[in-house]
Amino acid sequence: MKDYKIVSYLIGLLCLVSVSLQAKEWSIESGLSRVSFISIKKQDIAEVHHFTKVNAILTEREFRLEIPLSSVDTQIEIRDERMKTFLFEVAKFPKLELSAKVTPEQAVNLEVGQSQLVTVNADISLHGVNKSKEVTVMVSRLSENRLQLASFQPILIKASDFDLQIGVTKLKEIARLSSISDAVPVTFVLSLMK
Repeated sequence: MKDYKIVSYLIGLLCLVSVSLQAKEWSIESGLSRVSFISIKKQDIAEVHHFTKVNAILTEREFRLEIPLSSVDTQIEIRDERMKTFLFEVAKFPKLELSAKVTPEQAVNLEVGQSQLVTVNADISLHGVNKSKEVTVMVSRLSENRLQLASFQPILIKASDFDLQIGVTKLKEIARLSSISDAVPVTFVLSLMK
């Protein structure tokens, strides 16, 4: 009878360890991850920018992304400061947040070397406004402990959808530009480890 209790205990312990390993969160590898966007001014001058800091967590049920907007990098320091102050208003709205519900099949149940397209409904919080957008992501299992998430197509973010048009107008006036596009394509590549 004693052996039976020991075996039952060991099986129960193995089940708990297995469940806890499956449920472990995946977190971002900052050096291998990037969120980029393209601004278009004067009707046909496109410039690529990115954020130097990105935080993300993936579980079997949810994906969460956070971007500190003060990390915007346009390769021009004065433009960075103007975007932080007039467009994003980082003193009042310091970050962009995105969350999406996922299933284990969408997120972590891939075999090493497999990729799949996943479409999720993402909730985006930016500049005090919450919007939902459909996002298509290529999920790739690079190794047992590494996933890569990449936008399959750019996500179009409109300034008018997030009350950013006053900031766009201010940037246009300061830089004496004839136009700055209201729509900005955003792409991402995120490397996650567990």
